[in-house]
Amino acid sequence: MLDREEERRELLEKIEDYIQRKQYKELRALLLPLEAADIAQLADDLDDEKTLPLLFRLLPKEQAAEVFVELDSDQQELLIQGFSNTELKEVLDELYLDDTVDIVEEMPANVVKRILKHSDPEMRKSINEILKYPEDSTGSIMTTEFVDLRADFTVEDALKHIRRTGPDKETINVCYVVDDYRHLIGVLSIRTILLAEEDDVVGDIMERNFICVQTLDDQEDTAQALSKYDFLALPVVDTEGRLVGIVTIDDAIDVLQEETTEDIEKMAAMLPSDKPYLKTSTLETFKSRIPWLLLLMISATFTGQIISRFEDALSAFTILTAYIPMLMDTGGNCGSQASVTVIRGLSLGEIEFSDLFRVIWKECRVALVCGVVLSAANFAKLMLVDRLLFGNPITLTVAAVICLTLIFTVFAAKLVGCALPLLAKKVGFDPAVMASPFITTIVDAISLLIYFQFASMLLGI
Repeated sequence: MLDREEERRELLEKIEDYIQRKQYKELRALLLPLEAADIAQLADDLDDEKTLPLLFRLLPKEQAAEVFVELDSDQQELLIQGFSNTELKEVLDELYLDDTVDIVEEMPANVVKRILKHSDPEMRKSINEILKYPEDSTGSIMTTEFVDLRADFTVEDALKHIRRTGPDKETINVCYVVDDYRHLIGVLSIRTILLAEEDDVVGDIMERNFICVQTLDDQEDTAQALSKYDFLALPVVDTEGRLVGIVTIDDAIDVLQEETTEDIEKMAAMLPSDKPYLKTSTLETFKSRIPWLLLLMISATFTGQIISRFEDALSAFTILTAYIPMLMDTGGNCGSQASVTVIRGLSLGEIEFSDLFRVIWKECRVALVCGVVLSAANFAKLMLVDRLLFGNPITLTVAAVICLTLIFTVFAAKLVGCALPLLAKKVGFDPAVMASPFITTIVDAISLLIYFQFASMLLGI
């Protein structure tokens, strides 16, 4: 595992030196002990179109296939374009079905055509079946390479079956018991099999209470189920209860990572992108950001209208203008804190829409405490720093306007920040969309209205 920068840099220097001197035997010996993910990272750091094929061809077939899976789509395409038909078939034979499907989904049409051409008929059929499922469904990330057993098998029969079929399966840690119609009737861990007597019957020792998911279930829900129950794999059944595949923990981690990235981009007012940052073009980055920026800019006109409406108040007490940014920023920060907390709870299944009033009640109490503390600190700052040190014309009445506004702004911001994501989830929108940008815009307008209302009441303007 190449976590340290120094270690990775030393390896890169060695690789470059071996390549330059054409010491391929030494280079192969250097690569063999490394994990596939580390080799893929080193290849990415080298960023040389000639180096990657060389490294790939030095590795044993199995290790090369593992490295191939870890590469990004551009590097995979580069290798496929340079493969001979024999090399391509060798790689495809070593790949698991779900990895092959992932590659097919990301490749251009001409590359996909070549991959399918050199896949065996059974693999080609399985790929096409999985590609039929909706993009975000569980069926789209499952693999059909699992160990299935019959209830009438003895433990001895089961072990023979696992030894015969196991090498081609993605995992043998858990086996699945099916009937003659391929209905899932039980699950059995390899540990249970190994600890049982040879003449024990699978139907007697299998676990009949099991958790499974359906092909059309949302892939994020499936990934969360794997995380919740600490499973290494989950069986996938069709609408009739027939076992069609499994979802493994590595695919679940990929899904959760993608969903988290997507939520972060939405919370930052960006359209989600499936490309790494450095490999996303300037034009693509622009396209992902400009729609939201335009929308938020237009929505901010409401803030400008509110300020224009109270021009007379501002001209009479110009000192009020100086504290508008502080009030708006504080409100936006408080709203963002509440929204991020609630969105996290929603994504982890800790909060449901039915918890709306409990969430509001909690955030109201938090808002009251935060508002009072911030207001007290701000009052001290106004009197000691702004008035005495900087000589600003801060009266007790003006300070009261600012501090009262701060309390009510924090309260309103917390309320909006916790309620909007829950309401968005209820009506079918992505809660992440209702995060920082929209909440900040709404809170800005609310904070200004509160500010000028207090100014009108206490200052008589």
